[in-house]
Amino acid sequence: MIRNVAGSVLALAGATAAVWSPFRAWYDGRHGRDYAIDELFTGITDAKGELLGSMLAPFLFAALLTLVGVVLRSRLLVALAGLVVLGFTVLWMVRVGQAEGSLTIGGDGTGLGDGVANAFGGGILLLLGALVMSGRSRPPHHVDRPPRPTHPTLDGPPPDDTSTLEAPRAHPQAPAPYAATQTYDVPVRDPEQEQRQERGDPPPQR
Repeated sequence: MIRNVAGSVLALAGATAAVWSPFRAWYDGRHGRDYAIDELFTGITDAKGELLGSMLAPFLFAALLTLVGVVLRSRLLVALAGLVVLGFTVLWMVRVGQAEGSLTIGGDGTGLGDGVANAFGGGILLLLGALVMSGRSRPPHHVDRPPRPTHPTLDGPPPDDTSTLEAPRAHPQAPAPYAATQTYDVPVRDPEQEQRQERGDPPPQR
């Protein structure tokens, strides 16, 4: 969180410096807003360009990228904004060097002005802001573990899991579900013996 705040402050400061730089002197007292953007590809002339068609245009685009990157906490967008600022500044220096023959730095307002320094500083601050920012936080990644086997496998018996529930034990005084089976001797009727008893005959000798 702190890194995102610090990176956002650096990025916004860099974007502000970049947007402000065309309103400062770039070379020999000529402001950056006086250089038409198409002159970077066709050659520098003395013609004065329009404000939205000058060096201000790419820097406004970089500032828009910075705002979106800060809101979305995107390091890529902020870094891209810094590259846009530095890229157009370097391209301008190449074109002016070709038109003037060489680039000079003078203390009396001639040569490179503070507008170029603001542009370079803004681009570097944007890159620093992208490096400081931590970006968007990602949710923790949970690894789905396979279920533990509950039956013997080829690798061996299942692990002993003491957390499984054991079957309830029967109470020692609980009655048996079925009573014990008892056998009884049932006498078998003998018709001959009954007839002998009716006649009063003695029982046969064995």
